[in-house]
Amino acid sequence: MYVGTLSFDLLLGDVHSLKEKRSLVRPIVAELQRKYGVSAAETGNQDLHRRAEIGLAVVSGEPGHLTDVLDRCERLVAGRPEVELLSVRRRLRSDED
Repeated sequence: MYVGTLSFDLLLGDVHSLKEKRSLVRPIVAELQRKYGVSAAETGNQDLHRRAEIGLAVVSGEPGHLTDVLDRCERLVAGRPEVELLSVRRRLRSDED
């Protein structure tokens, strides 16, 4: 069994309230979950208007499939025009670690 996680540090565009922030972050989280079957949530910076952290996790029986899913998720978030991807932290673990 292999477990992979991604943590995205995002800078949001012209956002002036937490309500506006949620209207940008929620669709990203929902699309990640729907398209790739990953567990995803806003995991940090919840009290800041223009910053967001989204974390996701996926489990697979094959490391190649895991890497492919994580790559696709990263491309999806990086391609969103309403956010700037500041950094990505990727972790891969196996049940033998």
